[in-house]
Amino acid sequence: MTDEFEDFERIPPQHLEAEQAVLGAMMLSPRSVIDQVMPVVKSDDFYRPAHEIIFTTICDVYGRGRDPKIDPITIAAELTGAGLIEKIGGASYLHTLVQTVPSTANADYYAHIVYAKAQLRRVIEASSRAASRAYTSQGEASDIVDDAMAELQGAATGISAIEVKLSVSDRWAGFLDELEAGKDPRALDTPWQDLNEIVELKPGQLVTIGAATGGGKSLLGMNLAAHVAMTRARPVLVASMEMGGSELMARLTAAEASVNLDRLIRRKLEDADWAKIAKASERLQHAENFILDDSPSLTVSKIRARMRWMTSRGTPPAMVVADYLQLLTPENSKGGGEKSRAVEVAELSRNLKLLAMEFEIPVVALAQFNRNAVGRQPIVSDFKDSSAIEQDSNVIVLMHRELAEDGTDTGPRAGEVDLIVAKNRNGASGRIVPLVFQGHYARLRSLGRAA
Repeated sequence: MTDEFEDFERIPPQHLEAEQAVLGAMMLSPRSVIDQVMPVVKSDDFYRPAHEIIFTTICDVYGRGRDPKIDPITIAAELTGAGLIEKIGGASYLHTLVQTVPSTANADYYAHIVYAKAQLRRVIEASSRAASRAYTSQGEASDIVDDAMAELQGAATGISAIEVKLSVSDRWAGFLDELEAGKDPRALDTPWQDLNEIVELKPGQLVTIGAATGGGKSLLGMNLAAHVAMTRARPVLVASMEMGGSELMARLTAAEASVNLDRLIRRKLEDADWAKIAKASERLQHAENFILDDSPSLTVSKIRARMRWMTSRGTPPAMVVADYLQLLTPENSKGGGEKSRAVEVAELSRNLKLLAMEFEIPVVALAQFNRNAVGRQPIVSDFKDSSAIEQDSNVIVLMHRELAEDGTDTGPRAGEVDLIVAKNRNGASGRIVPLVFQGHYARLRSLGRAA
């Protein structure tokens, strides 16, 4: 079969004149134009690499001071100092950009042309990646389709004009609504009332839950996700690098039906267990917006693609749980030593924070402690592989169980776990919330409702 378009010269969508006009206007009337352009386009929206370099340089200079001097001469000096002047075609090209501007008043219009062409290129790139994977059979057909739909949805989002609301006047009405409601209507609660009095899961937050190996972080993450998805009826994505789908379902069923987890895992159910499962079945079989993604080698980009896939179905996630942070696959892992691993984990942490801000939802990252945290009350510097987790997180909750020297759950506080609110940008920190640890049911309960 021949391709009916095989003779067609496929030039990626681009508008070089609009790109030149945007950059020239930014150097002619920097303050008024840059403020209009920056919310519309990003550096990688430019087709020509030289234009991307120039745009990035102008934005960098603009952000350094209250009254930055931006014109072809100052930008040329900046590019020369960075060793980039030859890559953009020399200083003369900057003067050429200024001369090509029809009118600085139309800079916003030119910027939207650049943005629209970039989005078309991203649609082509997403389609090409999907076609390449299909031709080479890289993955199951359903996975390729899901990923392609998510990428296309993300690429096509917002091709029309972008509406940015940043002023106090734009924000005021919504803020008054929050005050009248007595809380942020977009915020989520947890299934533990004592914790809700201290912590609120707000949009754009990175919430990190830390624990030692076997400390219950996965259990807490699933309990929290199930509460938001099934009690609050909000779409939730659990991205699990720790457990497969079957084990996740066993834990969810144990918690919802009060069935012994060990019997569920070993498939040794008793008649009484089946009766309990039957009662919970109605809730579980209608949890279509509770997404458990146990795909191998999950990256932040793959999580973002899954979120866009959910959005394309009309059910954008209200929360994401990543289990757990240090098991995420870096986007461009180079390996090689302790330093590189620390850098990788720092990038993962930062990217999860950016994901929360991009989708305006709380992202809950479960994270593991270093080995030296075992046997004592943990602190925020105990996170494995990177201290950046502490810096990026809006909220940090550390889990601690007082176990005997042999690791058994004995003593006066047997069956309890402490949630230590170690960081809380929007509330009190340093508070400790004790919960009942019901590992046999894969759940945590408030002390007042331990049954």
